[in-house]
Formats: sequence, structure tokens, C-alpha cells
Amino acid sequence: MPKYFRSLSQTPHRLKSRMLATWTPDQELNQVRLRSGADMKRKLRWFDLVSLGVGGMLGVGVFVTTGPVARDVSGPAVFISYMVAGFSALLSSLCYTEFSVNVPVAGGAFSYLRVTFGEFIGYFGGANILLEYVLSNAAVARSFTEYMCTAIGVSDPNAWRIKVNGLEKGYNELDFPAVALVLLLTLCLCRSTKESSMLNLVMTVSHIIFFGFVIIAGFYHGDGPKALVEPRGLTPYGVRGVVNGAAVVYFSYIGYDTVSTLAEEIQNPSFSLPVGIIGSVSVVTVLYCLMSLVLCVMVPYNEISKSASYAVAFRRVGWGWAGNVVGAGASLGIVASLLVAMLGQARYLCVIGRARLVPSWLAKVHPSTGTPLNATLFLGLCTASIALFTDLEIVMELISLGTLCVFYLVANALLYRKYTLTEVCDLDVPCNAVLRIVWRS
Repeated sequence: MPKYFRSLSQTPHRLKSRMLATWTPDQELNQVRLRSGADMKRKLRWFDLVSLGVGGMLGVGVFVTTGPVARDVSGPAVFISYMVAGFSALLSSLCYTEFSVNVPVAGGAFSYLRVTFGEFIGYFGGANILLEYVLSNAAVARSFTEYMCTAIGVSDPNAWRIKVNGLEKGYNELDFPAVALVLLLTLCLCRSTKESSMLNLVMTVSHIIFFGFVIIAGFYHGDGPKALVEPRGLTPYGVRGVVNGAAVVYFSYIGYDTVSTLAEEIQNPSFSLPVGIIGSVSVVTVLYCLMSLVLCVMVPYNEISKSASYAVAFRRVGWGWAGNVVGAGASLGIVASLLVAMLGQARYLCVIGRARLVPSWLAKVHPSTGTPLNATLFLGLCTASIALFTDLEIVMELISLGTLCVFYLVANALLYRKYTLTEVCDLDVPCNAVLRIVWRS
């Protein structure tokens, strides 16, 4: 009994020491990583990372946000909003690039915050980003059901959902196709990271071809620059509308941070990580700007439909069949983005398990597949459970806050290390030169 009270009296001191404890990059790379048992297999190259980054971002976001933002927030200048959001995402991605090169472990933002501010801030950031991943993946999975209905010509997006009268509204429409998709991708990710990357590469290339079809067909049937200045000019809501629109469409860029969580599975990370992260953000920004521009060229901004904007726009110009193509293309993009996001969320949980902030069995890496099997299965079941019954709008309202919090913490962590831990900087890393120019300006 005296030992118990003595240990209890030491709890505040031990808790304070644990909360403020920091780990060096060398300890993260060696001592902490050994807690997973087997190592993850280094099979990814720079083109795999670009593909994974593009696949993670080219999801449903542009189809969901562009129409409402163009109509009510930015007007025809919505493509400028995408430029502003893309530039912001690029600056944030530079922070992730710098950290991922110097601390090439699977923990992403969690590891960066842990080695800088200590375990409490690291755990806080890690918990936020895991919440963001699980909720956004559930939302994306439910969107898959709606777009598949559009692809086969079903007008009711809830046609494949089962309504249960005994449950509260917003939680009473069971989405079994979304659950099936999540579980199928979970099994795929448990098998092999490289095979998952190749599957994503095929889907991403197909999705880019689909984007190209929408862009070319839209410009062909559009009214050209005339449509951008009628009826109230390029910026009917002013500069404030453009900035507000950028804040809304930033949701479409969520996913580039997933690339940094794959650092332990990359060949030559000092080269591949900067190319993968910055390259994917740049490609997606160009595609998003062209997609938003073509929508406003096809339809006056005040006549754009808030839902299924692109499908309605093609019907307006006499291409009703293109609405089905849009549904099929969006469905393919959803699968690719969901695959990449689920890949990243398992790596986050695995490294949090290494830090022993969650049960350590979640940190185990399977010796034959080289994947964090337990973490992948656990989060897959969590995502499927939420996707089963939670309404899309309810889930979407909970996503952005956690994302903003984590990105803000990572940016502050990098600035802190620039001021106090200058030995972290490595002048041989290409991305650092870019970051230094941005920082000095």
C-alpha cells in the first residue's frame, strides 16, 4: 500500500515529464521504429508518390464544391479561388516536405510535432488528423454511392440506401455499398503497399483522362471569355468573395500530407519526397483551375446548379449522356482518393502505437506483407461503421477544423525548428532551398 501511494504521488511529475518529452530524429528512425518488429518494405519511387498524391486529392471535392462556390461565393472567379487555395496548399506542402526529408518515418505530422513540441502536442495533432481521416473517408465512401447512382442513370442518390424508421434523422439511412467499398480497400491495403500503389496509378491515370475529357468538351461547347464577364463581371462578389471561395475549396486539396506518411517505404526519400509532394500539389492545382474555369464557360455563374453541377451543365448543352460519364469518373476518383487516405491513416496510427500512446499491438508490421496490418484493419472497421449510418452533411461539418489545426501546428513546428534547431537544416536537400526563399521573403 505505501508503494501505491508513493507511485500515485509521483503521477503528476511523471505525467508532466511524459507530456513534454521530445525525441530526436535519430531516435525516431532507429529506436522507436524497432517497436514495430518487422520493417516496412521500401518499394515506392517518386512516380508512385506523385500518383498517390494526385489520386488522394483528385476525389469528389471539385465536383462537390465548385458549383456552390461559383454560384454563391466567388462567381466566375472561382478558378482564382482554386489558384489561391492551391498556392496555400503548396506552401503547407513545403513544410511537410522539409520535415519528411529530415525525419523519414511513417508518422507524418504526428512525428514532426512529437520531435519538436513533445508527446502531448504530438498526440493532440495525431488524434486530430486520425479523426479527420476517418470522418473524411466515411464521407467519401458515402459519396461513392451517390455518384454510382448517377453513373447508371438513377435519379435518386439515396436509392441504394436502406431507410430505418426507428433511428434519428441523419443516421437512419444505411449505406451498405459504402461499407463494402471500405472493407474491400482495407483488404487490398493489408496485402501490399506496392500493389495498392499500382492499383492507384491505374485509377489515377484513368481519372486524369476523364478530367481531360470534361475540360476539352467543356471548352468546345462553352461561350469562351464572354461567359466569364456576364452578367456581372469576373468578380461579382468582389475580392472578399474570391478569398472566401478559396477557404471553401481548400477542402479539395486535403490528401497531399498522405505522401509524407509513406517515408519508410520509399527508395531515395531525399529526392522522391520533394518531387512527390510538390509535384502532386502542382498537377492537381492546374487541373482544378481548368475544371472550375470550364464550368463557368459552359454556364453563367448565376445559373450553375448547386448539386451535380457538371452533369447539369452538360445536359444544358445537349450532352445528357455526359452526365453518366461524370458520375462514373467521379466514382473512380473517389475510389482512388479513398485508397490513398486509408493508406495514410494506418501509418499514422502505427507510429502513434510505437510511441505507446495507444495499444502497442496497433504498431505491429506484418513480416511477410510489410504493412501495418492491425492498424489497417482497425481503422477500416471504424471507417466502415461511420459510413454505414452517418449522413454525409453531418460528417462534412466535422472535418475542416481538425485539418486546419494540424496544418497550423506543423507550420509552427517548422518555424520553431528554424529558429532554435538550425542543425536540422540540410543544405543538400533540394526542397530546403525553396523553403528558405519563401521564409526569407
